[in-house]
Parts: sequence; C-alpha cells; structure tokens
Amino acid sequence: MKQFYILFLILATHLTFGQVNSKSYDYFVQFNGDQLSKKVSVDQILNHPLINKYKEGKASLDLKKYAALFKLDQKITVHGNFTDSIPYYQVTLPIKNREAVKQFLIEEHTKNKNTDSVEVPVIQDYGKYAVFTPKNQKTSFVWNDNYLVLVELTKNYKPKPYDWENRTQDSIAIDEPYQETSTETTEEPAQEAAAVAEETAEAMAVSNAVYEKEAADFNLLQAEQQSLFIKSLFENGFTAPVSEKINAAADISSWLNYSSAMTSLNSAYSLLSKFVSYNKFLPMQNNAANMVKGINLDFYFENDNARIEEVVEYAEPMAQIVAKMADRKINKNIFNYFPDEKPLGYMSYHINTKAALEKFPTLVADLFQSQYLVKEDLTVITDLISTIVDEEATATLFDGDLSMFLYHVNEVEVTKKVYGYDENYEEKITEEKVKKNIPLFSMVFTSTHPTFGDKLIQLGVRKKFLEQKGDFYQIFGTEDYGTVFIKKDKDVVLIANTLDYFNDGKGLFVKEAKKELKKNYISGKLNFARASFAYENSGKVKGKDSEKLKRLSEQFSDIVMQSPKKLIDNKLKFELKLNAAKSDKNIILQTLDLAEELSK
Repeated sequence: MKQFYILFLILATHLTFGQVNSKSYDYFVQFNGDQLSKKVSVDQILNHPLINKYKEGKASLDLKKYAALFKLDQKITVHGNFTDSIPYYQVTLPIKNREAVKQFLIEEHTKNKNTDSVEVPVIQDYGKYAVFTPKNQKTSFVWNDNYLVLVELTKNYKPKPYDWENRTQDSIAIDEPYQETSTETTEEPAQEAAAVAEETAEAMAVSNAVYEKEAADFNLLQAEQQSLFIKSLFENGFTAPVSEKINAAADISSWLNYSSAMTSLNSAYSLLSKFVSYNKFLPMQNNAANMVKGINLDFYFENDNARIEEVVEYAEPMAQIVAKMADRKINKNIFNYFPDEKPLGYMSYHINTKAALEKFPTLVADLFQSQYLVKEDLTVITDLISTIVDEEATATLFDGDLSMFLYHVNEVEVTKKVYGYDENYEEKITEEKVKKNIPLFSMVFTSTHPTFGDKLIQLGVRKKFLEQKGDFYQIFGTEDYGTVFIKKDKDVVLIANTLDYFNDGKGLFVKEAKKELKKNYISGKLNFARASFAYENSGKVKGKDSEKLKRLSEQFSDIVMQSPKKLIDNKLKFELKLNAAKSDKNIILQTLDLAEELSK
C-alpha cells in the first residue's frame, strides 16, 4: 500500500510540476542583469563608497561576497503560483561555481562555528544537483553547476473549523427565574460545573493532540511533495524559467496575473465568509479576469532618467470601453484658466465621462455575476442603474476635464482664534493675527450642465457659505488657506486661492500643455528645482535641511507622469519618470553619490 501511495504521489507531482518551465505563472519578476550591465557595471556599484560604508559599519553588509557567487550580469528570476493546488515560489540565480555555493551555505548555516560545538548542515548530493533544507525551515536551496534555486511550497496547514452548531450547551441555563437556595442545594450544581470543566479540559487536550498530529502529517506530505518537485526540476537537467509576459528590454520587468491576484484576495476573507453570507454577491475573480488580464511593471535606469512603466492588459471587451473613456476631446475653454508661465507642478486629467457612464451598468452586471444571481436578476439591476443614471444629463455635471496647479509658497497673515480662561476661570476666546506659509494653487474643471452649477452657487450664497465679490465667490472659513474662491465662467469652474497666474490662456505653458494633452489623457510634472526654491524661501526649512533640499534639486530636475490616450494591443500604459539634471553617469550611481553626501 505504501508503494502504491508513493507511485501515486510521484505521478501527481509530475503532472503538476513536470512542465513548470513552459506553464503560465501567477507572478513573474525578472532582473535583466545582461541588459542593466551594459549601462552600469556591477563593480561600479559594489565599489561605491556608500556600499563600502555599510560593509565596514554596524550593518556588516558585504555585497561583494554575493557577487563572487552569482553572475549578476545575467538574468535572475522570482516566480510562482498562489492559486495552484500546490502553490509555491521559486528564486533562480545563475552561479559561478558549484563548490563555492556549497561552502557558502555551510558557513552561513553552521551553528556555533566560533565554539567547539559545531553542527554542520546536512547536504544531500544527488550527483546532478544538491539539496540543503535548513533545520526548522521550509525553503530548500538546490543547485547544480549553473544555478542556485530557492524553492518552497507555500500552502499552510489549516485546521478544520470548529463546529459551533453542534456544541453542547447543557451547562448554560437561560431564562430561569431566580430562586434562593441553601448551601446544601448548591453543592450538586457546583460538582456538575467542575465535572463539565474537567471534560472540557480533556476535550481541548484531545483536540490539541489531533491538531498537532494533523499538522505534522501535513508538513510531512508537503516536504515529500517539495522533494518531488525539486526532482522534477533537476533530474533531467534544469532549465531556467522564462515568461512571454516579461519585457527583456527593461532593466527589471514584472508581471502579475490579475485573476490570480483576485483569487488570492478572495481567499483572504474565506474565514469571514463562514459567518457572513454577503460575500456571495461580491465581485467574482473570474469576472474580474474577463476585464483585466494582467499588469506589467517595468523599471529602466538610464544616465539622464529613471522611469517606471505600468502596463495594464485588458480583455477585448474591456479594452474597447477603456479606449473610449481615454479618448476625450478636451473642452478648449478650460485652457483659459491654465497659467501663462510654467507652474511649480501640475496634473491634468481628461476622460470621456459620458462613455464611462454608458458602460457602467454593463460593467456592474459583468463584475457581479455569480451563481446566486440569475440572468433575470442582473437585467433588473442593469435596468435600475440605467434608469437612475441618465448618461446624457449626469455626464454634463462633470464632463471629464480636471486640472490642478501649484504655483508658489507664499507667506500670508491670517486671523487665528485663541482659546483660554480669564481670572474667573471662564472660557475666553480672542483673535490674533499670525503669519503662515501657504501653497498657492488652483483647480479647474468643466461642467456643461445648463443650470446646476449656477443654482449650486446661489444656494451657497443663500446659506451664507459664499459671498459674491465681483465675478467670483469667496468661500467663508478658508482664511487659513489664503481665502479660497470659486469662479464659474460658462462651462468652466475654477477653485483657487490666487488670481495672479493666469490671464487669457495663450502663454507658452498653455501651448506646451495642449501639445502633451493631444496625445495623453493624463499629463503632469513637478519641477524639483523651482519647488525646492519656493519651499526654502518660505522659511520652513533651515540649516542642514535647507542644504539637503538644495542638493536634491541640483541632482534631479523634475518628475513627469503621463498616460497615452491610445491603447496598443489592448494595453494601456502609465509612465512615471524621474529626470536627472546631469547625464555623466548612470542614475543609479548618481543616486548613490547623493545618498552618500546626505548621510554625512
């Protein structure tokens, strides 16, 4: 029987893991050392003074010993699955020398190596590969002539839930009228209570023993499956894992299966779902996968910039919807309230609100489909939402154009209420004027509804939230923020605490912004040099902090974000870029230089 069990286990593991190098993964991260090493060498990084500082300091972090073991100028991968019947993770590192890896592991895991008591790690050598699993740990180190692989099956033992419905309640009495009893009559119930307590303790002891036995059996099975998994990887020659989802042109590339991530998220509240039934109607992970296939996150390190590119891959139906939402024709009137000159920072966001609202009922129905909602139920929900949400009218409340600007940091005098007590210990409120540094900002958006905006403003006037002053309305109670006001100019609404930075929408910055927004539905920038200068002059930073801020602005010029309107192969990209003021060396080395200076 035992032989049959082992054969069955080998067959099951082979079917599960035998094609691991060609299967799809729930996540995959790849460090493209061959790509990055063309831009900056490993030696340049490891020999940097800041790295040496941590080697010699309390951290005692000697990265060179790892560089002596691993080929850091080749591909390093981390991948795995958390939705398989046997979930796992795997780290794959190319090595320089098999024997060196063995000696490194022995040195790192030898107990009491500085005393006479020495416990050498047990390494299993199978010829083609060797395996070492540290005591009381689950992760196995496996290596051959070319690779070191870290493997762990990540499924944990979960005891069966306690059956609360079948528990006995004989010892609990409810709704019994109080009756006075003598000492003699209370002795018998006390003895019964003691007996129940003793039985409960015995039951708990038995339960703990059962738990420990089941956990031990589970861990033993996991160890056997992990051993078979390792054998399937190395017995016929190890092949480094690859994924078609990874971008080889990036310095670091990663992929996340969205459906698997949703599955993992749903399982996180599996225990709660035993007590709450509402989760039956929550979004199903399979339905979410019908909308989003996966997400790429890629990192690039150049001489003049470092950037992150996030790429969301949509399923075909969802891609069509997102394409319509991102492709908005901007209301030209909004540019009348763009600043003429470049602000310290800005973010401009433009979507087709009408297209989003038209597809909203269908999206909700698709997302919440489950076995508990039949088709007729979903049509009722869809019709209800469609009836409540009038796309034509609702879209005019906020058309989809939204822009925010940061201009300067200014010192203003504001009136502050001070609470105290007089000589009779009665509360006393006084007012005093104080100087305060505030950011000067504006936010502008479009609303083409013919009456709603004007009526809302008039309501604010009647309720004394707003006070009209010329062609704008002051908002009461915002003096601490430099007095915020609202202005409505036809289908443009402006909220700001300054009027000094825009005129007729024909300045140089407006032309640049129009050019960027012609191809991007999101565009933004923060100018480090100008922002730090304004912040420094506000008086909030002094001494060493001021020097550090100045050094930071000298190193990096700005940070830029943008997302194109057009989808390519059902993929929408978002880019965040940090631009360096210099380009004489790779930005990694520039950042290390800066960190070294600031740490002094």
